[in-house]
Amino acid sequence: MTTEPLPLEGITVVAVEQAVSAPFATRQLADLGARVIKVERPDGGDFARGYDTAAHGLASHFVWANRGKESIALDLKDPRGRDVLHGLLADADVFVQNLAQGAAARLGLDSAALCARYPRLVAVDVSGYGAEGPYAHKRAYDMLVQCEAGLVSVTGTPEQPVKAGIPAADIAAAMYAFSGVLAALLRRGVTGRGGRVEVSMLDALAEWMGHPLHHTMHGGEQPVRTGLAHAVIAPYDAYPTADGDRVLLSVQNDREWRRLAQQVLEQPELADDPAYATNTARTGNREKTDAVVAEALCRLGADEAIGRLEAAGIACARLNSVAQLAGHPQLAARDRWREVGSPVGPLRALLPPIGLPDGAAPHMGAVPALGEHTDDLLRALGMAGAQISELRRDGVIA
Repeated sequence: MTTEPLPLEGITVVAVEQAVSAPFATRQLADLGARVIKVERPDGGDFARGYDTAAHGLASHFVWANRGKESIALDLKDPRGRDVLHGLLADADVFVQNLAQGAAARLGLDSAALCARYPRLVAVDVSGYGAEGPYAHKRAYDMLVQCEAGLVSVTGTPEQPVKAGIPAADIAAAMYAFSGVLAALLRRGVTGRGGRVEVSMLDALAEWMGHPLHHTMHGGEQPVRTGLAHAVIAPYDAYPTADGDRVLLSVQNDREWRRLAQQVLEQPELADDPAYATNTARTGNREKTDAVVAEALCRLGADEAIGRLEAAGIACARLNSVAQLAGHPQLAARDRWREVGSPVGPLRALLPPIGLPDGAAPHMGAVPALGEHTDDLLRALGMAGAQISELRRDGVIA
């Protein structure tokens, strides 16, 4: 039986990356078969390695965003370290960096310089706010960009804005960098030329803010924060059940409201009551609408509530914890879990969301230790053992 190659097999990516945005982008490339060489500082490496020790002693962010890569520890401030990097770039297809604004240029690693030197190279710059403008040199961490992009202003309760519980700005930038690389490689296949791909966290998250942004620009009012409720649909919220769980339900149209009233709430008279019969009426009468739904569901266990809602054709979900996600029956039934290697042994990891043609298995390689592949990569560049020892003695590599 012939095994189909992965889509990016034969593509080499060199990444001077840290934290989440660039590493998560290059992990997607690694999953699709690219060889990803991660360049880290000798003195501790990617600082995300030190965020926590939750993954059996490793940092959970790092484990999530860095499987399947080779780690080389280089001091890029030393000319010898930069020479090694250029040795890697000579055969690379993609270069990705998310250093602080201006740092890549100071090292001669800006996309303009690299694309001039390596015309087939796709050079990716991931930044907080972009290379120009008054915010170009501001520090840009995920929560800061969530605030600047207005995400925090539409997330939370009427009384309290809150950040997203995941690094939404980092992930947004990562996924646009990932898709940008794929588009640039397709173009290179036609033209033979690489070129620059630029993604900023603010630009990416501002795009994700499309609904509230257009609602505000064209409607004149910002959507209000409604906690788990929907700003313009009711009922669409999570309601407590008799066994202490919470069940979220969503009524998308007035036909569904009739079914909810008749089959779940067991109050058929509400189906045509002018106070509830239309979504406009229900959202204008949200407190009473929610109270009616809450009163009915609080008498039911979560399983019974879910059963009634599904029988009535009403969209619903359990309000799961992260631990419940890890044990989710749908993920188990679809065989979505695998194990990946790491310096502390095997770790559970989800399959990538992209299903590949012909059922090809994604590459889910090990999480690398800092500098784990330094010697192998240097030897592949033709460096002798004495040279390697000298660079390690001088702190240029680790």
